[in-house]
Amino acid sequence: QVQLVESGGGSVQAGESLRLSCAASKSSYSSGCMGWFRQAPGKEREGVATIDSGGTTSYADSVKGRFTISKDNAKNTLYLQMDSLKPEDNAMYYCAAWYCGSADYYWGQGTQVTVSS
Repeated sequence: QVQLVESGGGSVQAGESLRLSCAASKSSYSSGCMGWFRQAPGKEREGVATIDSGGTTSYADSVKGRFTISKDNAKNTLYLQMDSLKPEDNAMYYCAAWYCGSADYYWGQGTQVTVSS
């Protein structure tokens, strides 16, 4: 079983930046597929950004050009650089890891991001 621990959330003003981190307890998962998801109150969880084992990234349309996902396999850590934050980015952000092609996801506990206008 892999453990994922997120950090870096907080409260910021619109236009500011935050960087989220997700430390994985097993290198086998940090070298697989990983991603960031978010859930706002009253809404379903949605994908924000993913990165596969080869480093290929994908982003939700709502964050393209503002968010950057990356990972450091040596540190077993996933990052999400969030720039130009908007109030609509308010949500609990979750890190996930899975073997690419698998439907079995492991989830972190989440970190809250609050953006005020």
